[in-house]
Amino acid sequence: MSFVTAEAKKVFAQALALPEPQRADLIDALTDSLRDAHEELSPEWTAEISRRIAAVSRGESKLIPGDEVDARIRRALGRG
Repeated sequence: MSFVTAEAKKVFAQALALPEPQRADLIDALTDSLRDAHEELSPEWTAEISRRIAAVSRGESKLIPGDEVDARIRRALGRG
């Protein structure tokens, strides 16, 4: 972990101590705060996202549980 400040490390440690549902809510809130700080998505990305959501709704896309994705990434990086 390469946080710049001791304060950030402290906040991170406090966040890890929260129950999982509260950590998930915190992630959502932080992600939303970053989205608000950036420009809107391009029309191309908006169209792609809509296309993918529609494919999932029609059952044409196979979804992979997040924990499986995490495990695959860790294996690919040699960390698990």
